[in-house]
Amino acid sequence: MGLSVGPVPARVDACVKAGLLQLLDHAVGQGWSLRMGSALLGLDDMRAARWQARREQGRLDDASPGGHPLHGILGWERAAIIALFEGWGEVDRSHRKLAHRGSRIGMVYVSESTVRRVLAEEGLVLKGNPQREPIERKPWPEWLEWKPNRIWGYDFTHFTQARRVAVAILDIVSRKWLGTVVSAEETSTQVEVAFTAALEAEDLLDLADQRATAALRAALACGDRDRVNELTGDGQLPLLLAISDNGPQMRSHSTREFFAGVAIAQQFGRPHTPTDQAWIETLFGHVKGEWPHLEKIGDPYQLEAELERVRTEYNTVRLHASIGYVTPDDEHQGRGEGIRQARRNGLAAARENRIAYRRTTQENQP
Repeated sequence: MGLSVGPVPARVDACVKAGLLQLLDHAVGQGWSLRMGSALLGLDDMRAARWQARREQGRLDDASPGGHPLHGILGWERAAIIALFEGWGEVDRSHRKLAHRGSRIGMVYVSESTVRRVLAEEGLVLKGNPQREPIERKPWPEWLEWKPNRIWGYDFTHFTQARRVAVAILDIVSRKWLGTVVSAEETSTQVEVAFTAALEAEDLLDLADQRATAALRAALACGDRDRVNELTGDGQLPLLLAISDNGPQMRSHSTREFFAGVAIAQQFGRPHTPTDQAWIETLFGHVKGEWPHLEKIGDPYQLEAELERVRTEYNTVRLHASIGYVTPDDEHQGRGEGIRQARRNGLAAARENRIAYRRTTQENQP
């Protein structure tokens, strides 16, 4: 600064100020004027004069910013904010609510940020909302087998341009997209239609009739999980397990009766925990992300046809990372492990071939 690198910055430490003033004192002592010496140092002479006056008072350090603004809160307002915290902190639990509470009861009129600042300065902390008791995730039923056509998930999604909603069914194990129903409504009727079509496509309707004994239907209809487990010990196994979130169309009495009639047990995820059914929750995220034109379709019939085309591509062409980069149809039909093993064998053979080649072949190295 000064002399070589330009004007003195707007804010400098007290030691820098003292050093510059010493140089000025020396220059003035040798016959220089204050203005000439200040100009050579890159310092305004009026500023130098103010520094000299402050040096005489022993306060070269800069004062804290802010000062005493005319609109600053008064002492009684600070006391009122503290009293507001003591009286309403347990109720409102937020500095924003406390500010509005003070206005509501005519106690003090201050901004939300002022309440927060005053409470911080006084070391007062609002407790906030109490933590919710964690809900344990329900384990899979003991009778459930982890294989295709044993556990299905379903969910709804909206296509706003076409003014339609679609319900999709996904096999959780194989990730096969089993079916879709596009409709203007989002009720238990669409769930029944979608599951009936999926059961028929997977040749499970006859097996559903065989599994749906009177005792099992009654236990499933009332949602008695313990009773279902007892019946499974007697060989009365549900056809499969349907998992979903807690939507009204999923929990409706009509949906439960339908599932009981085809020997399908239900399991719901925890409230506000979409990861409990992440497989189906992410289906349309992938579909809409990889086929974005679907959300631009305005014709409902075109949307339905395009969804069916995309479903075929999703099941038979697209490689799914979660099942080892095979197609859902491969996994569903039992070909997945063979394809994965063939890749492992191929990788091992390719490595051995490269090693054998380099042991027997002299390559020109750069």
